[in-house]
Amino acid sequence: MILLQSRISPPLKLPLIGSHASVFILRKLPITRQHFFLQACRREMGTFQTAKISDVQKNLIRMSVFSSGSMAWGKPAAAAASQHLKMNPVYDVGELFELGIQLSYLLLLLGLLGVGTFFVIRQVLVRRELDLSAKELQEQVRSGDASSMELFELGAVMLRRKFYPAATKYLLQAIDKWDGDDQDLAQVYNALGVSYVRDGKTDKGISQLETAVKIQPGYVTAWNNLGDAYEKKKEYKSALKAFEEALLFDPNNTVARPRRDALKEKVQLYKGVPLKSKQK
Repeated sequence: MILLQSRISPPLKLPLIGSHASVFILRKLPITRQHFFLQACRREMGTFQTAKISDVQKNLIRMSVFSSGSMAWGKPAAAAASQHLKMNPVYDVGELFELGIQLSYLLLLLGLLGVGTFFVIRQVLVRRELDLSAKELQEQVRSGDASSMELFELGAVMLRRKFYPAATKYLLQAIDKWDGDDQDLAQVYNALGVSYVRDGKTDKGISQLETAVKIQPGYVTAWNNLGDAYEKKKEYKSALKAFEEALLFDPNNTVARPRRDALKEKVQLYKGVPLKSKQK
């Protein structure tokens, strides 16, 4: 007994065998001292405290197991957290990629809206300019001071505004009052021919366009308009001839060349087949 006390001296006292406080104190001792401590308690306290000492041992084992289990459980949790942290950059990259696509679509939409707005504003400005020009020229016509050139300009403005009867009226007045160069008169006949064709009077339009190319044979725009008028009447040979005349004076004309090529195929396709055209 004296030997045991010398080994574990100073003697350790538990607050109450089996209590949580005693278990906590016992866990603080090294394993070798725990064994001697429990043996001493059995000898001093007798069999009455044996059950409580056994309870202390069980609680000590449970707490040890729980501690080791907590450490084992912490490892998967740490691994999961580490994996989550590793996966977050992937999600961040995906979100940035989607954000870039959305910004690209937004910029494209803004660009399209900008282009559309530009053309709308341009059309409004052109329309306003035409209205102002028509108003000024009409005032001169009403006052009787309008020249043949001003009548031609007013007819051209009405043509651009798609007021074809008014355009025809002023262009005819310009021809009757013309006092300028005959080469410039071809432009008046060309405009008059276009006005007739767009107003559905194709034959009258062809007649005015024929006059325009007679006055000025190198008038490429008049030849193109004449070819277009003949094609509307389905007179493909005459239309083909008109576009070929235009290419004689302007071989690289971007209007006449594709129309000429298309008409060549039509002429070969309908060769020997009579075609009915509407007489207007």
